Amino acid sequence: MTKGNDDGLIGEPRWPVVAAVAVFLGLTLALRIYGTHREAVGPAWLLPAIEIALLVLLVTADPSGDARHVRWLRRGAIALTVLLAGAAVWSTVRLVTDLITGGQVTNRAGTLLAVGGLVWLGNNIVFALLYWEFDSGGARARVLRTQAYPDFAFPQHLSPELAPPGWRPRFVDYLYLGLTNGTAFSPTDVMPMVPWAKLTMAAQSLVSLLLIGLVIARAVNIFH
Repeated sequence: MTKGNDDGLIGEPRWPVVAAVAVFLGLTLALRIYGTHREAVGPAWLLPAIEIALLVLLVTADPSGDARHVRWLRRGAIALTVLLAGAAVWSTVRLVTDLITGGQVTNRAGTLLAVGGLVWLGNNIVFALLYWEFDSGGARARVLRTQAYPDFAFPQHLSPELAPPGWRPRFVDYLYLGLTNGTAFSPTDVMPMVPWAKLTMAAQSLVSLLLIGLVIARAVNIFH
């Protein structure tokens, strides 16, 4: 597991994570277009700047370097991801507040469904990033197997005969985890094994259930 693979991220392609952050950036811009009257967190440029900074960090950094460099790299990525998670939570709170108080975005079913879909998808991407960043100490730690037991038990962990030797989850596995947990409101094929994983999945399920329930109920009411 050394430097020299196709992307420099010791054993894991970097482009899926970059693509996910780019999609989140697109969702942020789309949300501003569909909900221009809604309050933003800080200046209008703040959230896109955070997303672009995370993109630059993921594209230009070399996680296969020395331990001190990697440590600072991961801290920066975690800080930016947490800020994105805070922005996603804020968008959810704003939408739920509009749904409860009757904000402008809730007056048209099409706009409401568009904004609700963007917020829901953004939440799932951010939670996938959180799972990927924190599970078993991060991508590098998973490659080096510095943690004896995983924080999430994937099917390949439970049935190792169904996977190649040395299999480990990559970002697409965490993206699938985020999407299915946000849709089913509960674990599907991936089991949380430690408290932080259980609480984070529970939080995502509650946020998704609240968001989907209120948006659909309001949209049906508008259609009628």
